[in-house]
Amino acid sequence: MRLPNLLRTAAFAALSTIALGCSAAPPAASTPVYGYSIVAKYPHSTENYTEGFLYKDGLFYEGTGMEGRSGLQVIQPATGKVIQRHDMTRQYFGEGIVDWGANIYQWTWQTHTGVVLDRFSLRPVRTFAYTGEGWGMTRDTKDIITSDGTSTLRFRNPETFAEVRHVVVHDGAKTIDQLNELEYIKGEIWANVWHQERIARISPKDGRVIGWVDCTGILPANQKRDDESVLNGIAYDAAKDRIFITGKQWPTIFEIKVVPKK
Repeated sequence: MRLPNLLRTAAFAALSTIALGCSAAPPAASTPVYGYSIVAKYPHSTENYTEGFLYKDGLFYEGTGMEGRSGLQVIQPATGKVIQRHDMTRQYFGEGIVDWGANIYQWTWQTHTGVVLDRFSLRPVRTFAYTGEGWGMTRDTKDIITSDGTSTLRFRNPETFAEVRHVVVHDGAKTIDQLNELEYIKGEIWANVWHQERIARISPKDGRVIGWVDCTGILPANQKRDDESVLNGIAYDAAKDRIFITGKQWPTIFEIKVVPKK
């Protein structure tokens, strides 16, 4: 049976819509967002402008920023007592830190200079240079992983500090920049995002954000010095599966558990 032209056109359009609807890919699932519960609290100096943070052999290692106040501290968690420290010269603004073997690496914000310290004595072993800005640092078993305030994470050779590869961090189609302090946890890169109270959980393979940890309200606003007292600092105790977070000039380090968001 032949249909009139208008009916034929309408029928074709309807069939085309059905066909397209059947073949279209389903919408991408939204990235999971998790909450937190506080397991324990530890003292933290409100003088420390936290830029790097890690846990090693029962101690916190903290890299601090600001010219004239930058350096590395080794801290007893229970008391907050500084048991060792290394101060940078006044022109340096200290940034992220990472442990590698018997050493600790610490780099600087805009002076393109980093230092390798003996982890046990905090004596300088050597310096290294790089281009761009220094922000956060962490590592896997093979490379040092760094952020520079953009959406790019760079994987570097620990001996030469040369870039081996990089990933661009994205949540769906949106790139995520202002990546700051980093920690490697169970095969994921966890990253603070500057001026945000959430932590990105990132696939090191392709930079995809596979989850967010919403830390909103973990430190009351009246305990923050100013607008720069932001969440920045993630440390992981692999032996006991403990996660610690803190912020710049915060009075507290929080041990948290990641939980479903209510």
